[in-house]
Amino acid sequence: MDIQETLKETLEEILKKLHLEYTEIHITEEENNNFLINVNTENPSHMIGYHGDNIHAIQHILKTLCWKKCNSNMFNILLDVDEYRKRQEENVVKLAQKRIENIRRNGRTQHLPPMSAYLRRKVHLHCMNAGNEDIETFSTGEGDRRHIVIKLKS
Repeated sequence: MDIQETLKETLEEILKKLHLEYTEIHITEEENNNFLINVNTENPSHMIGYHGDNIHAIQHILKTLCWKKCNSNMFNILLDVDEYRKRQEENVVKLAQKRIENIRRNGRTQHLPPMSAYLRRKVHLHCMNAGNEDIETFSTGEGDRRHIVIKLKS
């Protein structure tokens, strides 16, 4: 059985045991053995949970079980529900871009709200894109208060 089949069967088992209904599971293999799994459902809020707590927990369980089943941890997964994470990424990148424009207008350092390591990475990568050579970013804070600071390069 290949990784995609294992991912799908294991996720179906988990969702069934949690009594979470879904209409479709779509798996896409991206570069470097990364798999993006999007679950379509009539009631995404139950599967996503408060601030994405449920989706993170299900993803962790799925990854752990599949690593054991496949005897390998040489792949990674990102679980999404009705493209919730995709919308989150788009929103945080838009926010970062607005803050970059503010910095260029007034020169003042900008602090983004606390966010997950995954979203912070997306912001850092966005700020490294062409056209942002005058911008630098770093993360500061501890735990769930960790956030990004964006400023003009000195």
